[in-house]
Amino acid sequence: MELVAADIGGNHARFALADVENGQVKRLSEAVTLRTAEHASLQTAWEAFGGQLGRPLPRAAAIAMACPMEGDVLKLTNNPWIIRPALIAERLGVDRVTLINDFGAVGHAVVRVDPEHLSHVCGHDLPLPDHGVVSIVGPGTGLGVAHVLRRDNRDHVIETEGGHIEYAPLDAIEDAIFARLRQRYRRVSVERIVSGPGLANIYEGLAAIEGRAVQSVDDKALWTAALAGDDSLTTAALDRFCLALGSVAGDIALAQGANAVVIAGGLGLRIAHLLPRSGFASRFTAKGRFEPMMSTIPVKVITHPQPGLFGAAAAFAEEYSA
Repeated sequence: MELVAADIGGNHARFALADVENGQVKRLSEAVTLRTAEHASLQTAWEAFGGQLGRPLPRAAAIAMACPMEGDVLKLTNNPWIIRPALIAERLGVDRVTLINDFGAVGHAVVRVDPEHLSHVCGHDLPLPDHGVVSIVGPGTGLGVAHVLRRDNRDHVIETEGGHIEYAPLDAIEDAIFARLRQRYRRVSVERIVSGPGLANIYEGLAAIEGRAVQSVDDKALWTAALAGDDSLTTAALDRFCLALGSVAGDIALAQGANAVVIAGGLGLRIAHLLPRSGFASRFTAKGRFEPMMSTIPVKVITHPQPGLFGAAAAFAEEYSA
């Protein structure tokens, strides 16, 4: 069966065609990315995608959205579109539709992509287990956290709000960064550090430690500079980011009883080449008496270019495989 897979976020709406068969995604076309600010609604963006294809769209859809999938009206971050689930089939002209949270879609992708799209970071270099828990931690605009319970030949994707647990600094530098954030926020969650905007919070904290004038910085430009490695302070901020990601991923693994961990999210993909040689592994395993156990847990990064689209299609394939 052919369907339209869509991944709707605050700033971009991505579309692709997918073929599913026997509960599996057999093909995913190249993605088309549209800016949400340039379209009045999901329906008009859908029509624009169809216009680019130059042919009628399939009458089936799998749509991932960056919001909780609750209520009569879905509210997306940084996106004023009004989306009413009850009207989607009628407005888009589809007979079958799967709606899923965007990070839930990533969860489906993690356990369905080919092994070549899972790059090893640390721990035992083993495939994802067929039974047990796979924890997923995805830094991006925020920090997505989920887990997949693999039991009785079924994968149960469970979305959480783990990105909003308390941030725990682990050395004097992180104490200083935390204290600065504590002046701004009543409560400092891990998302304030381990996310796209989190790099700017780290950078500003490091600048304050060195007595440099602290100016507001654009987090996207900061990420570009940090990954280029041309400035020592942005490099230090990126190093701290990898340390914090390791700490948080280890905490999530302990809390969820993980047998494996996968780093996802847009930033996970951007730093996939850095994580194995960063301080991520040392922080991931540094859990006191559980350090020997933590050192065995396989940790990987999903490197599929469109996990949201692939995962949405995989969720559709599972829902309509019977």
